[in-house]
Amino acid sequence: RIKTETVTKVDIHSKPFKIFTDNGSFETKALIIATGATAKRMRVPSEEKLWNNGMSACAVCDGALPFFRNQPLMVIGGGDTACEEASYLTKFGSKVYLVHRRDQLRASKIMQERVLKNPKIEMVWDSELVDAIGDQFVTGAKVQNVKTKKETDLQVAGIFYAIGHTPNTSVFKSQIDLAESGYINVKTGTQETNIEGVFAAGDVHDHKYRQAITAAGSGCAAALEAERWLAE
Repeated sequence: RIKTETVTKVDIHSKPFKIFTDNGSFETKALIIATGATAKRMRVPSEEKLWNNGMSACAVCDGALPFFRNQPLMVIGGGDTACEEASYLTKFGSKVYLVHRRDQLRASKIMQERVLKNPKIEMVWDSELVDAIGDQFVTGAKVQNVKTKKETDLQVAGIFYAIGHTPNTSVFKSQIDLAESGYINVKTGTQETNIEGVFAAGDVHDHKYRQAITAAGSGCAAALEAERWLAE
């Protein structure tokens, strides 16, 4: 049976596990958590209108799309993810602006060197995104220098956020072993959590790859492990 309901509360301290939803509750002997992670957004005025129309939070997912090819692009962020995504986008875009609020990157030294030496990447220091420009699709970006408050319009066809993700684990807090970042910890080489009979799959525990294909693979693994656990 497939049910599409919003889970409001869980109780995995006792067995069978109890799941509470908007429409009631049910019990289960095994549980696979695959609630994913939500990309952090900046909530600029045109974001909702232009999201998925030139604005994205995954360069690896969307960067190769035809309308980004040979066009100037922009990445927001200053960590390893931002540097990786900016480097990746140079394969497709004519130029990549990397916008960061500070005057130096937070990324590892090797990633910083890779970005700063890439002739197709232009740093936009001490700046933040004010808004996206465009009617149906992104045609530019308005950025503001955080020190001088000067605003500049840059012509870009794509704006990619690389400012982190928030794992959707709030309903499991204090009930399961979470990393400091909020992701579910799993036992090495498995999808098992610290609770026997509870498994995790996809972006809810994977903060490294965050791809549909890796999430699907871990989902398959979690299903197999759950089936074996139930058969024991």
